[in-house]
Amino acid sequence: MENKYYNEAIIGNKNIVASFSKKGEMLRLFYPTRDYRQFIETIHTGLKVNDSAIIYLHEDINNEYEQYYTQNTNIINTKIKNTYFNLSILQTDFVPIKKDIIIKKLTFTNENTIDLNVNFLIYSKLLSNNNNMVGSKVENDILMQYSHDYTFSIFSKTPILSYRLNNSDEDIKSGILHDKDYIGMANDSAVSFDIGMLKPGESKEIEIFIHINENNEKYKFDKIIEEIERIRKTDTKEELENTKKYWEQFVKNHDGLQIFTKEEKWQKLITGEEQTNENTYKKYLEMRKVYARSILLFPLLSNEETGGISAAIEIDEARTKSGRYSYCWPRDAVFLSKALDILKMQEQTTKFYTNFSKQTQSKNGMWEQRFYTDARLAPCWGYQIDETASIIYGVYEHYKVTKDKNFLKQTHEMCQKATEALTKFPLETFPNGKSVTFENFPFRNVPNEKSVTFGNCNSEERFITHESYDLWEMNEGIHLYSLSAIYAAFKSMAQIKRELNIVEGIEELENNAEKIKEYCINNFYDENTKTLKRSNKDNITDISMLGAVVPFEMIDKNSEIVKNTIEKIDLNLRTYTGGYIRFENDNYLGGNNPWVISTLWMALYNIENQKLEEARKQIEFVIKTATNNGFLAEQIDNETMGAKWVIGLGWSHAMYIIALESLLEI
Repeated sequence: MENKYYNEAIIGNKNIVASFSKKGEMLRLFYPTRDYRQFIETIHTGLKVNDSAIIYLHEDINNEYEQYYTQNTNIINTKIKNTYFNLSILQTDFVPIKKDIIIKKLTFTNENTIDLNVNFLIYSKLLSNNNNMVGSKVENDILMQYSHDYTFSIFSKTPILSYRLNNSDEDIKSGILHDKDYIGMANDSAVSFDIGMLKPGESKEIEIFIHINENNEKYKFDKIIEEIERIRKTDTKEELENTKKYWEQFVKNHDGLQIFTKEEKWQKLITGEEQTNENTYKKYLEMRKVYARSILLFPLLSNEETGGISAAIEIDEARTKSGRYSYCWPRDAVFLSKALDILKMQEQTTKFYTNFSKQTQSKNGMWEQRFYTDARLAPCWGYQIDETASIIYGVYEHYKVTKDKNFLKQTHEMCQKATEALTKFPLETFPNGKSVTFENFPFRNVPNEKSVTFGNCNSEERFITHESYDLWEMNEGIHLYSLSAIYAAFKSMAQIKRELNIVEGIEELENNAEKIKEYCINNFYDENTKTLKRSNKDNITDISMLGAVVPFEMIDKNSEIVKNTIEKIDLNLRTYTGGYIRFENDNYLGGNNPWVISTLWMALYNIENQKLEEARKQIEFVIKTATNNGFLAEQIDNETMGAKWVIGLGWSHAMYIIALESLLEI
């Protein structure tokens, strides 16, 4: 599969998600969940105009492009102008809310002074392997690409003009398709449709449908054809309007920060200016665009059935630069669920904790690194203790929004198991872990070992332990962020017990939280710089050190050690563009790129400390580096001020919503 790293546009409903390049090329199509299965390797569309060879819509030297969403919807429009033939194409892609099909509507307009005879071509190559070979078949004007597991159908209300089922990648280049067979063995095929002769100034349309059948019945092509014939009767104009209205209403219903209804207030909040003017309104519109795109993105990342939330739509299937992204990390999902609560999507958050989290919890009470959104375990490479701690913290944060004690009752046993695991974790969770000496490490007695409590062990006492990865998944050790998350988990669990009138265990939880806090202050303090350290192994400046303050509130935000740490972060992590990198010497994808998460983390700290001018600059940096369609990336290229890597990263959008809420609460 070719590398297609940048999903510039995303559309979908609760079962289908598809992504597109900025030139309108469909890059990926997932069904029936956000992260599985991905079907397409390549789908290219093109035109044959008069006697030309194929003119690919996604890439031609004579093509000009403009792309935009229909406002406040997940309907994407791509304008393509072929300047050689003066032919304009408006491509509109969307997924109806109640029908699991993708509809591509194309309008061709002849802006030339001569007649243009136009054929429209589609080249479709599906992902295939030895366990899932793909063949193809044309019947009833339908291109059906089928495997053991599914049938992928492309069709139109317009009859197929011609097709090619074998060697189509070469044949299509001429713009002319010929095939004598109705069935073939290749995983790539091509079809063409006759648009007809366009007079100067004339426009014509074609509607293309994509339908996926899961082959629940063996060799039932007749049933598939029957279903497709029903789909062919779809009133596309009506479906487009219904989809538009649905998403517009969705944005309206989930305007949890009232950004659409309190325009003047938000103009003042986002700019800090007392009087509204043309400039404040412009900044407000830029802020609102990213806000609306966040609202529209979250349902495309969420598994409505299980409550799982994907970190992003996949960008790197071959793992050429990463370990892949389209999975549910519990920690990421906790940040996302916080944003969902702000945006009045509490039902999805409840489902994440009461369904997905329960299904994915290990027998020992912990959560692994990442999962598919259907709650199956995904490929992992290590353990991150903060993910388990984050779930407990997130449960109580959600309760603070809903005040639903039944929710606490539903999740209490799950949180209790997780708390017990966190209490054991440093010393006895992993019996096959490494034997390591930790001085003054808290806090539990170990079976068959000397009884140890916080503050009285010495460097000669050795215990079985396991070093956790940090939240960046790059460094093993004992980390300030991870222990801050455990601190917050203990404090949250104590509050959960109070709400449920369960006295037993509260005192121990509070004591353990204080032991964690004391340990961190004693052991994550750099005497030379009077600042916090990120881990027991180094004193590298890391934005995650802020976790001890925001959101976990373990260390006083006004303490000297925090103030000194902020100065160190500003000195070592802020780039000349105003964004913040994750940590010193970060080498991921070349390093030295500001991260949206890091920049907004600083904004959250500054809002907490009433440094609003600084916070606004950081939020403005994020808004100005959003894509044209309003998506936030993982990283920002300092040179271009554009997206450097993942576009539409859920954690980035979640931090944006959380930062805006914090600004609202000042």
